[in-house]
Amino acid sequence: MDQQGVLQRIRELVGEAGLVTDAPARQARLVDERRLYHGQAALIVRPDSVDQIASILALCNEHHIGVVPQGGNTGYCGGATPFDAERQIVVCLDRLNRIREIDPVAFTMTVEAGLVLAKAQAAAAEHNLLFPLSMGSEGSCQIGGNLSTNAGGLAVLRYGTARELALGLEVVLPDGRVLSELKGLRKDNTGYPLTQLFMGAEGTLGIITAAVLKLFPAAHAIETAWLAVADIEAACRLLGVARQASGDALSSFEYVSGASAELVLDQVADTRAPLQETYAHYVLVEFTSPDSASGLRAGMERLLEVGMEHGWVLDGVLAESGPQRDALWRLRESIPEAEKHSGGAIKHDVSVAVGRIPEFAARLAAELKVLGDYRPSGYGHIGDGNLHYNLLAPEGTDPEAFKQGAGRQLSRAVHALAVSMGGSFSAEHGVGILKAPDLVAYKSPVALEMMKTVKRALDPHGIMNPGKMVPGS
Repeated sequence: MDQQGVLQRIRELVGEAGLVTDAPARQARLVDERRLYHGQAALIVRPDSVDQIASILALCNEHHIGVVPQGGNTGYCGGATPFDAERQIVVCLDRLNRIREIDPVAFTMTVEAGLVLAKAQAAAAEHNLLFPLSMGSEGSCQIGGNLSTNAGGLAVLRYGTARELALGLEVVLPDGRVLSELKGLRKDNTGYPLTQLFMGAEGTLGIITAAVLKLFPAAHAIETAWLAVADIEAACRLLGVARQASGDALSSFEYVSGASAELVLDQVADTRAPLQETYAHYVLVEFTSPDSASGLRAGMERLLEVGMEHGWVLDGVLAESGPQRDALWRLRESIPEAEKHSGGAIKHDVSVAVGRIPEFAARLAAELKVLGDYRPSGYGHIGDGNLHYNLLAPEGTDPEAFKQGAGRQLSRAVHALAVSMGGSFSAEHGVGILKAPDLVAYKSPVALEMMKTVKRALDPHGIMNPGKMVPGS
């Protein structure tokens, strides 16, 4: 069978409903979220069953046709973009969107990979349970993509990354075989934890088609505060106090620089400053508990008291209602939108040990100052050491020229410093194609060789997401 014959066979497998042929719909699947990459593909399909995906992969493996898995296409690193109009196809997971089971006794939910994250959250809530993975794109990102990139988000501090929220996976391997590990066991000490290979692999080893997810008691008590702090060191010191004061009920501890907050207030409609004065540093703190009589308000007041006594907290406001809480979170979650309205930013997703964040911030500001002009937008999940230190073009300059020119040197400095301090150049957004050169530059030779060995073992023909993440794939 020649290549055209293979593509025709795939068309027949998925049927008319499983083909993406409309020009606008195809274009949406060929461009990444940030519009950094404009790709090409021989075929875009939307299979509706695991059997269809298995048949597609078996055919592509036999005839050496590249397969690019795609979920909600919300990634920041080009990991779901194809680049070959003749020998790559896109496999979209959005039709595999069923909830197979919710077990309120075991606190688990078995879902298919194309289920949108917000729908998974809502399904859990119907049973008075919580699926805690949360991020700005939750209305369109999908569970399979979350797991494939080991997504982080707003509640990692308490609940962990996507990897830590999955008890099992169903995966179609490159040759079409199906690895089914959906038992949902919390203890299974019978050899290598094989499913862990696919979480964070960005579709380079197989296609995740379903997962057993951990659930938790729903939060009935929520206390949220927006606090102005003296500096980043004060924010880090306050973090430890917050965990103690809440009885470790701290679910989110987000840092927002004054520059990022002002950007939102300037660029995003219907946002308001929570405090009368402006400050250089803020934190958004949230305590949650399933017990409505948990005393979280007293814990939050204790946090403010201790913070002010030490000079760490300069001002603050506590949310007194759901709408007030939503308004505080909107300030935090609208930062990427505000950056986009300002011409876009060179984004960074770095992590260092929490205790070294103040040192990192100070050293980074000093290093970047001598390299060139830029506008900073610093924010992130400081509770788990993850900072988004983004760079915008100086006022009155061309944003695209900045990104292609001085911004590149500035970006290298951000990544190099994070790695030199024992951190990571990619904390939660993955590698994709954007950061593949950084992986080669900063990953240890031993780690790189092990990644290549695993890739060769599972995908000897290199059909899975070619050119992404694994060097030389």
